[in-house]
Amino acid sequence: MAQTVRPKSVNLGPGFWPVTGVLAVLSIAAAIFWIVVPEPLGLAAVAETAVLTDILFKALAVVGSVIFIYVAGYVIYFSIVFRRPKNAPPNTIGVQIHDQPVLEFWWTAIPTVLLIGLAIVSVMLLNNIYNTAGDVLTMEAIGYQFGFQYRYPHVPNPVSGDMHVPVNTPITVHVTSRDVIHGFWIPEVRIKQDMVPGLVNTVRFTPTQVGTYRIECTMYCGVNHSLMNSHIVIDTQADFAKWIAKQGGAAAAAPAAATVAALSPGDAAVGKALFSQKCSACHALGPFSQKIVGPGLAQLFSDKEHPKLVNGQDVTPQNIAGIITNGYSGDLGVMPPSQINGVNSKDIANLTAYLVSLSKK
Repeated sequence: MAQTVRPKSVNLGPGFWPVTGVLAVLSIAAAIFWIVVPEPLGLAAVAETAVLTDILFKALAVVGSVIFIYVAGYVIYFSIVFRRPKNAPPNTIGVQIHDQPVLEFWWTAIPTVLLIGLAIVSVMLLNNIYNTAGDVLTMEAIGYQFGFQYRYPHVPNPVSGDMHVPVNTPITVHVTSRDVIHGFWIPEVRIKQDMVPGLVNTVRFTPTQVGTYRIECTMYCGVNHSLMNSHIVIDTQADFAKWIAKQGGAAAAAPAAATVAALSPGDAAVGKALFSQKCSACHALGPFSQKIVGPGLAQLFSDKEHPKLVNGQDVTPQNIAGIITNGYSGDLGVMPPSQINGVNSKDIANLTAYLVSLSKK
């Protein structure tokens, strides 16, 4: 006659359920704390992205706290309840638990559900953060050892010192570096992005609170890394307009026009060597469709499918030099201006001469 084999009941100790109740109370208290606390560790939230980031932080903190409390609590409880008796020999084997499918199911199912839930929340919030509104003010932040510079539209020269932005205005910041890798971190805005030489990364945010807040470099970049910091000043619209005017903001695009107009004859051989140093990481010497980061540049003057430059201008040496000088931002991506790429007016002339020579081959 067949017999049903029932799994042995598991002895969880005399105080397991009271301890579980205490851990539940502690978990609820921790969850309420993270939900009620205004900002993480009292850090002000001064942008729309900061609010979204805080929601994600609190979700992670609640789940992480509950897991920590239960795991640590049970480890302490079981280590006390099932400790080796004083008179037991050193090689005594503790309580063995095998073939407990119900227990194994729940300790697998609960973490799985938590991780899936966190993944869904993370993707939704990060999608909103990375696709937040921008481009009302588009600017550049350039890191160098050991400071930051900022470039604004219609301001002829880079601005050193503090970064100024207007409140309640969608901001797009293209960040890069002129020497080594730096980190661009604004804690109160909750944005952080790497500043990499030859690469342009983009962050977007809308500041919502007037004030002055920290900017920190988060990548070790040399002996004075600890001194590499700045401030973001969130101004009222009126104060920002006054500040822009003080920086020469009325001189819209005059330097760029002068540079293009002053294009001198270049040396194609020198430009070829310079292209391999400065441009080949992003551009191939092939047709437009042979893209690396930007399009191929070997057929600028003979490409019937692309008779215009990427900015819509005619293909002329002056307009090519203008893009190298001023950079480009559009559907194809972002190309930094000459100052970030570290090329001067003579380099621009040599690069232009080389690109012109490619179409004569």
